Formats: sequence, structure tokens, C-alpha cells
Amino acid sequence: MSSSTEQQSFYDLKADLPKEGEVLDFKDLKGKVVLIVNVASKCGFTPQYKGLQSLYDKFKDRDFVILGFPCNQFGGQEPGTDAEIAEFCELNHGVNFPLMKKSDVNGDNTNSVFQYLKGQKSGILGLTRIKWNFEKFLIDKNGNVVNRWASTTDAKAIEPEVEKLLNAASDEQTAKI
Repeated sequence: MSSSTEQQSFYDLKADLPKEGEVLDFKDLKGKVVLIVNVASKCGFTPQYKGLQSLYDKFKDRDFVILGFPCNQFGGQEPGTDAEIAEFCELNHGVNFPLMKKSDVNGDNTNSVFQYLKGQKSGILGLTRIKWNFEKFLIDKNGNVVNRWASTTDAKAIEPEVEKLLNAASDEQTAKI
């Protein structure tokens, strides 16, 4: 891994999956529209899981994926193990989009995915740090970070932009035929 985010592309990234030793290689996401969210099970925004799952269900067959990154850095709102988190999300919110291994999104131990995302798209007032659970980053099919939303933005508000990126992808495919 390069220490400089400028020399790295989205597709150079990897993320640890909950099962020990398993890794998601972002090269496998080429050609997909990706929404990355730092999530927590005991947060006021936790009900957003249902909207995220609806968004995933609506577009997953059109090369759209959501990646959830559980994080316990905000008010200790994700205290469980990876297995407990997955069970909670599935039982209470029907979540079946991929959840990564619990990790940090700020500070010295920030996972490489969030280091990259924050370097590509700053938040309000140009701040790069993640302010709270359920911040969202949208990546187009070419690996460009095209938007970042605060925790208060729900999936319904993001849907038009996801659809626009997916339609742009299918328009390009049609043009090549």
C-alpha cells in the first residue's frame, strides 16, 4: 500500500472482511457504483440501515454495491464483535449488503479506505475527519469519489445520484455496441 493517497487509486484499496484473513480487493469493484458508509448499531442514525438496504435492493442487479464499515469511535455506539454486528443488522434491519471488519475511520489507526476517501472528498468547511456514524461516500464506476454526505442524509436523498451514475454507466455501454 502506498502511503500517499494521491498515488493510489480506489481500485488499489483493500478492506478486511469480518472472517479472519479474508479481504475484499477493490479491484473486484471495477465498473460498479459504490456507496461506502461508516455504520453503528446503537446510534440515533441506525434506522438508516433500512433505507440503505432498500437502496441496495433496488440497484444491486445494476452493478451497485454498498459497503458498511462498522466503527466504534463515536460514543461507543458499535461495541459488538463483527459476528454480533452482522447478526444485529440482519435480524433488525434485513441488511445483506457487505459489512467489513470493525475498524477506525479517524485517528492513528484509520483504515486505508477511509484515509483514501477523506483525502479525495472533504466534508463541511473543508474538514476531512468523519464527524459521526453514517457518513456516506459515493464512488462512480471509474473509481472516482463523486460525493460525500453527512450522517443526516438518508438513502432516499442519495437515490437520484446513484441512479444517475448507473444510467450513465449503461449509456456508455450502449454507445459501445
